[in-house]
Amino acid sequence: MVNYRYLGNSGFKVSEITYGNWLTHASQVENDAAIATVHKALDLGITSFDTADVYANTAAEVVLGEALKGQPREQLEIFTKVYWPIGRKGPNDQGLSRKHIFDGIHGSLRRLGVDYVDLYQAHRYDYETPLEETIQAFADIVRQGKALYIGVSEWTAEQLRAGHALAKDLGIQLVSNQPQYSALWRVIEDKVVPTSKELGISQIVWSPLAQGVLTGKYLPGQPVPAGSRATDEAGGARTIARFLTDDVLAAVQKLKPIADEAGLTVAQLSLAWVLHNPNVAAALVGASRPEQLDDTVKASGVVLDADVKAAIDEALAPVAITDPEHTYTTSPQTRPA
Repeated sequence: MVNYRYLGNSGFKVSEITYGNWLTHASQVENDAAIATVHKALDLGITSFDTADVYANTAAEVVLGEALKGQPREQLEIFTKVYWPIGRKGPNDQGLSRKHIFDGIHGSLRRLGVDYVDLYQAHRYDYETPLEETIQAFADIVRQGKALYIGVSEWTAEQLRAGHALAKDLGIQLVSNQPQYSALWRVIEDKVVPTSKELGISQIVWSPLAQGVLTGKYLPGQPVPAGSRATDEAGGARTIARFLTDDVLAAVQKLKPIADEAGLTVAQLSLAWVLHNPNVAAALVGASRPEQLDDTVKASGVVLDADVKAAIDEALAPVAITDPEHTYTTSPQTRPA
């Protein structure tokens, strides 16, 4: 079964392996298969589920809501997000204005079929809306009982500090940040993680397997596997492309003997590496087939010895991205059209 961790400086626990439905539900995977995969996650002890209104332009929330229908609400931790253009994509159908946040939470609750979400997240930082307006809107949503906790995604250390201070002044908790993080993408380690530790904010990390590259199934000099994310023209191929270079793939192959020695698959080793960071509360994983989760959840509770961790870092050091400046490029300077 899956272990739990506290989210930020709160009493709220989430499953350290959290199921996310970006690029799968209502996109890569037919609805029946998506629902079966969510049910498999529940069977394996995953109770935390992450989605966003923008995934498949709101359709992913609908599929997740259908998959969770009938489950005791108090036994689930449901996360969603707001920011990116959705729906008709008009001038107020995006960003973190008070209007869009309130329209967003009401739409998400309706699509998910619930009265509240456990965690409501700002999907990016909105440079065009005063931060005070954004945090006040989130505070009002919490007070109305439509969300229990507030988080963000891909905010810089400075943005986290400013948002945390405003939230504290308004009597609510900013408990989480959702950045990309893996043994190949380590840009949050220099500034975001130390600031988060100081403020009592956890990371819920996306792409902990670098879009599947850290499973070891992509081989240098070889065609990508049929049916893999790298062949998905709906979005998966674009997101994985930066990792599909021969130097990266060759470095990842060096993890195989390390994983074998530890009695793990390369995917389990890579997830355990992410969860080795104490500031990480959860690693988001997706699946296109239920049986994929059988392997994934075995990373929960794995403790890596210091020499194993060092061996992973040494193998990937030449290709791992660590420059903290990348954290300043994730949020658009203007709202996307």
